[in-house]
Amino acid sequence: MSAKGIFLRRLAVSAVTALSLVSAVHAADMSEEAIAERIAPVGSVYLEGEAPVETAAVPSGPRAGDAVYNTYCMACHSTGAAGAPKAGDAAAWEPRLAQGKDTLLSHAINGFNGMPAKGTCMDCSDDEIVAAIDHMLSL
Repeated sequence: MSAKGIFLRRLAVSAVTALSLVSAVHAADMSEEAIAERIAPVGSVYLEGEAPVETAAVPSGPRAGDAVYNTYCMACHSTGAAGAPKAGDAAAWEPRLAQGKDTLLSHAINGFNGMPAKGTCMDCSDDEIVAAIDHMLSL
């Protein structure tokens, strides 16, 4: 066997030995807690009625316009995505305001062109949508 072959053979044996030692060290903790942790199930399955029902947190009161804007509206109204008028851009909002605030509110609540209904904030009240619009107009 050539010197190169002997070297590669020793290298392969060393690599296998190192991997064996690493896995042995990892599995060396044989305490009951360590074993229980290693074999614990990843998740749980509940039959209907067995698991406690978790409900989403209900807002304690109406959210402020800036909170609604920063959570739901900013992605489109700060960049102008899908033709959304940018917050603080008076020229972009002027034709929309010319139609009347009721029309603007109707479009915001029901959706219009590329804007989804309530800007995807399905748990927002109409008053919260109005507050978000007022916030955008004040920027």
